[in-house]
Amino acid sequence: MFTEKVVLITGASSGIGAATAQEFAKLNAHLILTGRNKDNLEKVAKQCQENSPAKLEPLIVIADMNNENNVKSIIDETIKRFNKLDVLVNNAGILETGTIETTSLNQYDRVMNTNVRGPYYLTMLATPYLLATKGNIVNVSSVTGLRSFPNVLAYCMSKSALDQFTRCAALELAPKGVRVNAVNPGVITTGLHKKGEGSMNDEQYEAFLKKCAETHALGRPGDAKEVASVVIFLAGEGASNITGATLPVDGGRHAMCPR
Repeated sequence: MFTEKVVLITGASSGIGAATAQEFAKLNAHLILTGRNKDNLEKVAKQCQENSPAKLEPLIVIADMNNENNVKSIIDETIKRFNKLDVLVNNAGILETGTIETTSLNQYDRVMNTNVRGPYYLTMLATPYLLATKGNIVNVSSVTGLRSFPNVLAYCMSKSALDQFTRCAALELAPKGVRVNAVNPGVITTGLHKKGEGSMNDEQYEAFLKKCAETHALGRPGDAKEVASVVIFLAGEGASNITGATLPVDGGRHAMCPR
């Protein structure tokens, strides 16, 4: 399905990014994996190579989405190695908790830079190559882009911005044959909530996952592979008439109205 296609995935060292990379590898895609954790990226790349029917070796680019030179090097390295780009998966992101009373400007800047500015710049650089291949973009957003939640203010704002970016870019690039979509996961068991400032400890995280029985219509959190399969769908021919979509993969959480 993705034989001879070149797929770039940011934040590929863990969670949804790693699962997505492994699923694309099974479909024989040429992969570029980026992230900050070299050891983890190498482990994911090894698994991808094992999963790949043609045993294709992914290109690893160590990069921080907050560093403009790093972001530029992602595209430079991709084109140098493969000379084209078919699919961009903007997955890298961070979660920080806090309200309007407790979120520092540093936290706000960190979240907005990583979750919005980084994907904006990378997409800007990738677009000429995607136009050439009539490729497509999948942004990994969140149910917090579609619905409002307390105590994750900057994160909610960043994901709603990413959703609007998805729709606007979709309208701009549709006449040129490039599709742009987003997946909006609910709680996924990646451990994301245990990272970043104000994050949960193990006990809090366990309680949080148990509460998913009430907050998600399907009665459970999701796993990364469930999100990866939807990213694959949106990037593939089966979604050829879909653009500007923000597709919840959240066990029905976006439709909940708790009383």
